[in-house]
Amino acid sequence: MANTKKITEEELVRLLKNKDERVLNILYEKYSLSLFGVIHRVLNDQELSEERLQECFLKIWKNADKYDAKKGRLFTWMLTIARNLAIDTTRTKRFREQGKIQNLENSVSIIEKVNSVEMNTDEIGVRDLIKKLNTKYAQIIDVIYFQGYTQSEAAKELDLPLGTVKTRTRKALTLLKDYIM
Repeated sequence: MANTKKITEEELVRLLKNKDERVLNILYEKYSLSLFGVIHRVLNDQELSEERLQECFLKIWKNADKYDAKKGRLFTWMLTIARNLAIDTTRTKRFREQGKIQNLENSVSIIEKVNSVEMNTDEIGVRDLIKKLNTKYAQIIDVIYFQGYTQSEAAKELDLPLGTVKTRTRKALTLLKDYIM
């Protein structure tokens, strides 16, 4: 395992499900920047995002047996865990109170860091794949996955019925999966 870039997804899944501790370092090396970017984009807080990233990897480790390759790629599963952790965090009282006292200087710093992290999702080609989608699907993916909205919030933001948002999300994910496979 000297060269982690050549390890297949199937091998990563096997190591993860076998609780081989080496896989944590490999997963962290390969995916931490992208997962952090998603978490940080939702939370806009460096320290809290770092905490949630660690929690994300613990959850990945503990729930490895729940991953099903038939339902999607390992990275997509991990990304969903990261995104859900971030969204759950925004719903806590501590987060809401913290947001009220955040100063302007910290906000500028966060924006600069978010902009530098965004490149990581581009490096793995997610943004390029989304550009292949019809605008109505790309818009849904952007709002839900990159801006951290729930489907209900996305429906309000985009002034669409919730059912339409759900249908377009499902269709967009299906199209993205087809592009990847």
